[in-house]
Amino acid sequence: MTSIEARTETVPDVANLPVNPAADPAGDLATAVAAALTTVRRNAVAFGDLFPDDTTRDGDYPLRPAAEGFAEGANRGWTTCFWTGLQWLAHEHTGDATDREVALRQTADFARRVHAGEDLDTHDLGFLYTLTCVTAWRLAGDEEARDAALAAADHLMTRFLEPAGIVQAWGDLSDPAQRGRTIVDSLMNMPLLTWAGEVTGEPRFAEAVRRHVEQVRTHLLRPDDSTFHTFYWDAETGEPLRGATEQGAGDDSCWARGQAWGIYGFALHHRTTGDPEALVASRRCADYFLAHLPADGVVFWDLVYGDGSDAPRDSSAAAIAACGLAELASVESDPQRRETYAGAADRMLRALVAGYTPTVDEPSDALLLHAVYDAPKNKGVDEGCLWGDYFYLEALTRATLPGWRSPWWPSDAEGGDR
Repeated sequence: MTSIEARTETVPDVANLPVNPAADPAGDLATAVAAALTTVRRNAVAFGDLFPDDTTRDGDYPLRPAAEGFAEGANRGWTTCFWTGLQWLAHEHTGDATDREVALRQTADFARRVHAGEDLDTHDLGFLYTLTCVTAWRLAGDEEARDAALAAADHLMTRFLEPAGIVQAWGDLSDPAQRGRTIVDSLMNMPLLTWAGEVTGEPRFAEAVRRHVEQVRTHLLRPDDSTFHTFYWDAETGEPLRGATEQGAGDDSCWARGQAWGIYGFALHHRTTGDPEALVASRRCADYFLAHLPADGVVFWDLVYGDGSDAPRDSSAAAIAACGLAELASVESDPQRRETYAGAADRMLRALVAGYTPTVDEPSDALLLHAVYDAPKNKGVDEGCLWGDYFYLEALTRATLPGWRSPWWPSDAEGGDR
């Protein structure tokens, strides 16, 4: 029996978790952390070295389906990093050597993936390698993971379209349907390039990030402070063409998860560069998001919907926004705004804990229920999802773990705690 198979599926008593009591006087968040970590550990035992699908089916995560060139449970797609990111968060909470072993074993498959050139035609290399290989380098000093993360950053740079000043989102660069297209989610893929620039000292990474974020701010953030999901440029001339949506209710609506990415991504860019325009952009995204919250504090899948609608909620958008609002509060220069954003992050997180987590009557492999992947395609509607789980536990970690350091933040080139 391996150490993973022999492990217990419990976490330390709530009273023994390193939770800041000032942030959680009633212990509700500590209890939520303990429940989440118990599920993360149980799932790690159940799946072993295989990866689950993007979303649950009736509350349970199936194995990632087989596809051409990939066996069932293989490491493909853009969401597997969130599974591994959960293992790293578990290790940071518990300090448990087996949590670390699980995280490192999964991370090794991301190193294999990039060197094998498997399923890399996406800007989501930033998600995939920040939460896995960069984190393994920072937390464990894993040299192979560092090298893999740099290889991923180099591959991501091949998607930078010089005339348009953007990183193309999806697809082969020769695909005319995707050529010159980026999406608001791309903001969260920039930290990998920022990290690579710090490690290598090469200015090309920071320059690509600067230009890409400026284009997203200029063209995807609308005058009314809502965001387009996607935007197209002429890849040869750099001319901006049009905004559209892929997963929102309409081209002119505001997809909730995209708005949450905007809050978080612009705030991170401000932290990294001090760019005042990025701080303003994050504020604008946040203010619009908060102005469109329903009474219980958890958004519908598109912000065009409000109280009284029977549209599905998207708990994953709320979890991302809670992280983004906390990040924005941490870099906010105005005390009143700082208090507003921090308070909103706390209320949103507590709303998720109270009303969107599994219960005895509604058990699940997921940490967070009632999310939406892609409503227009009826994909993953009212299910748990890997990114919702990750950002929910990240939000809990931000709120409860003293001295926690975000994987999205810039750092020196020497790696982190080992």
